[in-house]
Amino acid sequence: MYVEHLSCTINLKTALQKLNVDVGGVSILHDKGQIHLIKIVDLHVGAANILKQDALSVGADLAVPRGTVTALEPRVDAILIANERQLQLLAKKEKAQPFGLKLLASELERYCHQNNSLEIEVMGIINANDDSFYAQSRFKEAQAVEKIEMMILQGAAIIDIGGVSSRPNSLKVSAAEELTRVRPIIDMLYAQRMHDKVRLSLDSYEPLVIAYALEKGFSIINDITGLANDEVARLCASYEATAVIMHMKGNPQTMQTNPHYDSVLHEVGQFFEERLEKAEKFGIKKTILDTGIGFGKRLEDNLALITHQKHFLRFGKPLLVGASRKSMIDQVVHSESDERLSGTLALHLKAIDEGATIVRVHDVKEHMQAITMWQALRG
Repeated sequence: MYVEHLSCTINLKTALQKLNVDVGGVSILHDKGQIHLIKIVDLHVGAANILKQDALSVGADLAVPRGTVTALEPRVDAILIANERQLQLLAKKEKAQPFGLKLLASELERYCHQNNSLEIEVMGIINANDDSFYAQSRFKEAQAVEKIEMMILQGAAIIDIGGVSSRPNSLKVSAAEELTRVRPIIDMLYAQRMHDKVRLSLDSYEPLVIAYALEKGFSIINDITGLANDEVARLCASYEATAVIMHMKGNPQTMQTNPHYDSVLHEVGQFFEERLEKAEKFGIKKTILDTGIGFGKRLEDNLALITHQKHFLRFGKPLLVGASRKSMIDQVVHSESDERLSGTLALHLKAIDEGATIVRVHDVKEHMQAITMWQALRG
């Protein structure tokens, strides 16, 4: 006999199936192997003591501050530690409890059965403007088509085309100017029926440009304003396009002027709640969520959003992360924009490990190789 200590990041379901575990047993044991760490902020101290006992009764636990049992403070923060099965049982228990625990139960249920799909998609970036922060992503018509074909061969599932820079302090341009920049590429892609080979995404929030792209075979609208404009929402609904809802504090001209969050996870989550409700109201059937790395965020905010992507799986939507070659990398390790690939790969692989399933990248080939190795490591 010998013992092997396995990584908790392996595909447990596959490992159990290899053991020839009974089908019902695979489901039960897989749930037991999925660990949730859930921070609960501003909890009534009475609720904390009830939740602590209920957690222990199902085999989970609740970390609380010293003095909670004697109600030293009226409200406390806590961290719940539970596997999937324990979380399901606890959510049911709390539905019958006072002190706001019924509301907490509904929140806990949203974290149950989170989709940790390993189907990862790479979105390749093509810019039709001359002021994109990364020069090697800028392309004109024929050159853009050639690059797109190469990205498809390298494994890109989506191509994202934009005509306006959204980097901090970038200059705003008119919708007419934006359309002038992207129209030649859109027309050439449509003439070659590129939309039959790959899903085409438009990085824009201007209705004039969006309508033109949707007429020419584009099926995704990557809106950095997160459907702020009702007309954009109407267009996405009428063309049955997928809307990427991104969070941004302020606008590109102001977003990096001393951004502050009491809790970036909570604030971005609230934003998604509101915009998903709006998307449903307008009849948008497909949405993707993007926490907006670098858009009105400090370094600590960007790192928190990448590290805790699982927080946003509660919405049941695909999560997109776009940290490709962004300046946040310079804040950790000194580099130039053409030397940020290694940092980008580290950020994106961590995001994928935490539940993101789409990464928006400048370097498709390198990401496909890294993701394939990551999937092999996960089994």
